[in-house]
Amino acid sequence: MTTRRQFIKHTALASTLGISTSDLLASGTKPIPTAADDPIIGHNGYRYKVDKNWAKISVNTTPLFNCHEMVKDSRGRLIMLGDNTRNNILIFDKSGKLLDSWGTAYPGGHGLTLAHEGGDDVLFIVDCGWYQDRMGRWNKQAGQIVKTDLNGRILFTIGHPRTIGIYKDNEPFMPTETAIGPNDDIYVADGYGSDYIIQYNSKGEYIRHFGGHHNSNPEHNLQNAHGVAIDYRDRNNPTLLCTSREENCFKVFTLDGKFLRRIDLPGMYVCRPVIAGQSVYAGVCWSKDKAGNRNANSGFVTILDAENKVVSCPGGEAPVYKNGVLQSTLQAEVPVFQHGHDVCVDEDENLYVCQWNASYTPPVKLTRV
Repeated sequence: MTTRRQFIKHTALASTLGISTSDLLASGTKPIPTAADDPIIGHNGYRYKVDKNWAKISVNTTPLFNCHEMVKDSRGRLIMLGDNTRNNILIFDKSGKLLDSWGTAYPGGHGLTLAHEGGDDVLFIVDCGWYQDRMGRWNKQAGQIVKTDLNGRILFTIGHPRTIGIYKDNEPFMPTETAIGPNDDIYVADGYGSDYIIQYNSKGEYIRHFGGHHNSNPEHNLQNAHGVAIDYRDRNNPTLLCTSREENCFKVFTLDGKFLRRIDLPGMYVCRPVIAGQSVYAGVCWSKDKAGNRNANSGFVTILDAENKVVSCPGGEAPVYKNGVLQSTLQAEVPVFQHGHDVCVDEDENLYVCQWNASYTPPVKLTRV
């Protein structure tokens, strides 16, 4: 027998979930779970408590469009890049308090990398050229890479590779990410353009490019080269970890662009790899549904161990391997995220998840438990 209080609770829950009260009651006395009922997510020892109210900001003073990426500086501050030109850069402490904001010139603010130079932190900001105006309309312009100090002072820029003869006139350039190598070489991922990884020296002078679409061995190609990172887990043999998002995988290259292997992540449209300790973290912007189709608002986070095996998917289903092969991983039945775009890891192994196209929400903190 259902009491009046239970009926009211079930009716409210059914309304929230978009199903009928009779269907909910028919499922039994136990209500369908929501994220509020079980705020702990993740698997296999990588479990986290969700805090969607971590960022102490106001939509009136610090409006957001998309929270694209976040890095931690040497002072422990968390620096976020977004694409609202009222405040492209937001700087938080670990409690979520806003410490500073700046940046009005990056409408396509997308990629953010922190590097160390002469004892100082510097930022590499990537404007992909794909941006949303204040009317909500999407537009395109030339992409660029800008190196700044932590106060936003521009140190140098890297523009369209066509200007130095790398690209043909019909090859688009819409960069999404950078990574800084052990000798300070700069690797630019042209993830929304022609899918090359372009290598420059520390002064921004061209060295080589690789990836793209037209290699004789298709494994050397990249499809939506959304992210790139230097993998130092083998200190004697650092490699490049590159996203091929449309192929649901990371591809591993040498630092001079030779293909080594791929890491398949079936069902996951992953963004850039973030390496902390011996683990790799990534936002999953979309995942597939049970029919194998890409599904909107279906993101989560994925975590790989030192052997590049997926061990946890906070906000997603538990990873399943059969005969050593990872099966397609879907979003959890009770969604936590919409489109996971980036993950920042602090010294306590807490995560800060930035989202794209998530109703202007600030980063979500996942406290490891």
